[in-house]
Amino acid sequence: MKLTLAAIVLVAVALLTGCKDTDPVMPDTSASSSSEHSSGTEHSNTMPGSADKTAELTLTVYKTPSCGCCKKWVSHLEQQGVVAQTKNYDDLSGIKTRYGITPQYYSCHTAVSEQGYVFEGHIPAKYIRQFLAESHPDAIGLSVPAMPLGSPGMEVEDRFMPYDILLLHKDGSARVYAHISNAAMQ
Repeated sequence: MKLTLAAIVLVAVALLTGCKDTDPVMPDTSASSSSEHSSGTEHSNTMPGSADKTAELTLTVYKTPSCGCCKKWVSHLEQQGVVAQTKNYDDLSGIKTRYGITPQYYSCHTAVSEQGYVFEGHIPAKYIRQFLAESHPDAIGLSVPAMPLGSPGMEVEDRFMPYDILLLHKDGSARVYAHISNAAMQ
């Protein structure tokens, strides 16, 4: 048991290390940049024919340019018919602060809906759609803090670590929105 836990911790540390940049830069909030560079780059990532019969959902995804798990999470969104417009920054702390996400709820990327709701971390697309279909007047969005093994974008073989999706409130508090106990629930 201790060996398995140690292996999981080592994999998580290796994945977290891959998401870090060595030269952080404050976010450039201008949306007028069209050339690709490590701060403020925007891409429209859509897959033709991938949208299902539900209403189109577009998210702006703020991530670091070198994070592989963020790229995998964007692929998960696209496979679920979500339009993901990515913006690369070397440092996401300004983005997280701007949208009211406190450090205990941080993950490696932040997505924002057209309505202004935030989706922090490796949240399955179906829960984002579910949240947006409901009324949450006191919420800023959802979060999956850290980077749970087996969540969308964090797949490592068939390993899975149960996790909670948190509903973030405007007052800084949170409550469990959904408990994900196995990969099939994603």
